[in-house]
Amino acid sequence: MELDKQRSELYGVMEVCLRAGRIMLQSGAETYRVEDTMTRIASSFGIAQSHSYVVPTGIIFTAEDGGPGITKLIRISQRSTDLQKVTLVNSVSRRISDGEIGLDEAVKLLAEIDEKSHTFPISIQAVAASLASGCFMIMFKGVWIDFLPALVAGALGFLVSTYLQEIIPIKFFAEFSGSLIIGIVSFLFVNAGLGVQLDKIIIGSVMPLVPGLLLTNAVRDLIAGHLIAGLSKGAEAALTAFAIGSGVAVVLMLV
Repeated sequence: MELDKQRSELYGVMEVCLRAGRIMLQSGAETYRVEDTMTRIASSFGIAQSHSYVVPTGIIFTAEDGGPGITKLIRISQRSTDLQKVTLVNSVSRRISDGEIGLDEAVKLLAEIDEKSHTFPISIQAVAASLASGCFMIMFKGVWIDFLPALVAGALGFLVSTYLQEIIPIKFFAEFSGSLIIGIVSFLFVNAGLGVQLDKIIIGSVMPLVPGLLLTNAVRDLIAGHLIAGLSKGAEAALTAFAIGSGVAVVLMLV
């Protein structure tokens, strides 16, 4: 009975570690941060020997309790950017390390974090993407007459990319379509005499689609020694950049 109780507690700790790691990885955390958080949680609950292997598409976690280790694998199929969730999981991890909360409360807190969405409504995201597009266009030495075309093109490109990714879960196709819409709208504004510099409008409008967080995490993972995760994230960022460039190139070749 005592052995069964220890095993049950071990499985509970592993579930907490894996859930915390999954939430962080799906929300845009770096690989080394996910591994460090899982190891700290396991150590705080009395598991001195634990090993984790994290890549962008999965997590492998092993815990040892003096006998044969127990290994679990979870698959990560969807990833987004929600740094608020990363911060909340880090907060739970610190409270566990300080001994403020136990296993049951940690499970409850992580479940609440996992269920909630901290992202802004799509309308606010579109407005932010629109303003960012106009501001980037000015930053790249554009003229103020192109500010309105950049606002419209940036918002439409972001909306098309976001909605297509929900309908067809192929990131390349969604980003290609978004940049294609940006190129078409920008050309129509310039052709109608409402815009001047086609290149500046397009450059500013595609900036909300650029995978900035992905590139940053790829570099940080490479520096931390997580070569496979860093290279895979770098490849994903390169594929995104290729999709954006391809959509714009199609428009420029046709006009």
